[in-house]
Amino acid sequence: MNIYLAGLLWVLGAAVVAGVAAYVVRRIGETDGIVENNEAAGQVFTIVGGLHAVLIAFVLISLFDSAGAAEEDAFKEADGLVAAYWATEALGEPVRSEMHDLAIAYATRVAEDEWPTMQQGSGDVSDDGWGELAAMRSLITKAEVDQLWQNEQKAEAAGKLWEVYEARQARLDAAGSEGVSTVVWFALIAGSLMSISLPLMFGGPRPVAHIFIVSVLAGTLALLLFATAQLQNPYGGGAAIQPDAFEAAITRLQ
Repeated sequence: MNIYLAGLLWVLGAAVVAGVAAYVVRRIGETDGIVENNEAAGQVFTIVGGLHAVLIAFVLISLFDSAGAAEEDAFKEADGLVAAYWATEALGEPVRSEMHDLAIAYATRVAEDEWPTMQQGSGDVSDDGWGELAAMRSLITKAEVDQLWQNEQKAEAAGKLWEVYEARQARLDAAGSEGVSTVVWFALIAGSLMSISLPLMFGGPRPVAHIFIVSVLAGTLALLLFATAQLQNPYGGGAAIQPDAFEAAITRLQ
């Protein structure tokens, strides 16, 4: 389903349910003490709503930061791979050719094999990628050099390859993480329900305005929960990171 349509259904569904609840409460609720009730409920709503807003903001900011870091790590990994190959060009044959083949094979494996797995929220990929990195490390380590500048390029290639190792591990850790924990989800959902239930206690001479306010609040909270769900996995959902970095690396390596 299209993400925008799904989000719209979340918002409309929550708004309709909350609107119906507000209508029922207005129909069957007592009218005595409405003003006093509004004052008491308003004070509690200020506290509950404020705390809930802080929690949602903290979760969303954390998820946005995680998505940005995941994209940065992907480009760091891909760029490090290309830089490692470029450094081995100074080591001559057959190191250059073997490194070229291994680098393309690794980038292709990440883009075509590992990325679909990560989009499903799993970092459990095959060990073939690690094996290709190990083969590149062994190739660089065993390369024989005669000149000082070649030795410097060899050290540069090894350093860039280590950056690829680190970025790869960070990528797989991010893909395999649970995102928002069960406890936080419970707090988000319970807080949303409490934030909606308190305005149901409000009253006034205009039922339509009351129902509209409650519906808008419910729709807003549903939208924020929907955004949280979409941002849980940086490689899947609405904000999914694509393997553009590795596709660009393949192009540069060819």
